[in-house]
Amino acid sequence: MNKVSPTIAEDVPAVMAALGRGAKAAARALALSPREQRDAALRAGARHLRASAAAILAANAQDVAAAKARGTQGSFIDRLTLDDKRLEAVARSLDEIADLPDPLARVLARYERPNGLLIERVATPLGVVGIIFESRPNVAADAGGLCLKSGNAAILRGGSESFHSVRAIHACLTAGLREAGLPEAAISLVPTTDRAAVGEMLAGLDGAIDVIVPRGGKSLVARVQSEARVPVFAHLEGIVHVFVERTADLEKAKKIVLNAKMRRTGICGAAETLLVDRACAQTHLKPLVAMLIEAGCEVRGDGATQAADARVKPARDEDWRTEYLDAIISVGVVDGLAAAIDHIERYGSHHTDCIVSEDRAAAEKFLNEVDSAIVLHNASTQFADGGEFGFGAEIGIATGRMHARGPVGVEQLTSFKYRVRGDGQTRA
Repeated sequence: MNKVSPTIAEDVPAVMAALGRGAKAAARALALSPREQRDAALRAGARHLRASAAAILAANAQDVAAAKARGTQGSFIDRLTLDDKRLEAVARSLDEIADLPDPLARVLARYERPNGLLIERVATPLGVVGIIFESRPNVAADAGGLCLKSGNAAILRGGSESFHSVRAIHACLTAGLREAGLPEAAISLVPTTDRAAVGEMLAGLDGAIDVIVPRGGKSLVARVQSEARVPVFAHLEGIVHVFVERTADLEKAKKIVLNAKMRRTGICGAAETLLVDRACAQTHLKPLVAMLIEAGCEVRGDGATQAADARVKPARDEDWRTEYLDAIISVGVVDGLAAAIDHIERYGSHHTDCIVSEDRAAAEKFLNEVDSAIVLHNASTQFADGGEFGFGAEIGIATGRMHARGPVGVEQLTSFKYRVRGDGQTRA
């Protein structure tokens, strides 16, 4: 069993129940708070992050050192690591979230019935959002900030590997809440690394949690989806494809493929499979493969890809289903657009997929028929990010089809209710 943090002495169920009660009370206060107060808390949190940069980076260095001592793989270390630039991006995202329009009290629809009833559908918060995440410490600020903006209370449960980093970031968020006069329980942090805390959250904390958002590896997300007794916004993995269609401009394709795979290999929008149209394979396949290998990427390919470059390792069937999150990519040759779409449907995870093409009709067919949360034409898959979509940040990218799909930002963290106004009408 993982150790309980020395910051708590009580048993885990009691600690979690108290967190749930506090978050539920805070959620009501947030739902009734004016936008200006929530925005003030976000901006104050950003200021405290910048002012506490040295302490946060020191805490992060402690987490990174421990992870390296355990022999953790490089892509995981990259996701865990903060530096001045990344920390400034975290603070800036809070400012950008504050700049967004208020997602609450939006009138989504308004109409009048023949009997004179006036009906409005208006946006409301979800309530309490539980976020269970692993290595990325920035999730604490992104998730906490998005929940705050959308009037939701958040309960954050970071992984043991990022415990010190997350605690330092959370301290800045709560300082911002205090400064704005909002309850600190609006963004709560689970003060233990004991995995029993996750079980308590999945059970819903006696009705306190309204939705769970997991951010982490396949095993974590699978557990959440299997055990949760409350709704879940989740994706299991990002099997992300780039399809180079027969009309693709080679230089454009090289630029997109290299960025999609190698900009950051450990994020869910990183390309894991490259598909090349057989009609352009003679001119495009070899230079694309050589470019990837020379950039330090291991290529696993089908027979045609191995024939194009002797350095290519043979791809097994499981490679087409693997989210590497590392400098490894599977490369295959397909017989045109329809075959590429079929391959993506068979092996993909409905996360993010891209076509590189100069044929507008082919691109539109791809965009219409590939059933993924995000589909792109002539752009890197690494744009699969809430910040890049103008959301300020994201809690995660949902690949299901219910309520939220794609980057989950402030609008996706709202539900709605109906307001009905009458003048004495009764039903026959």
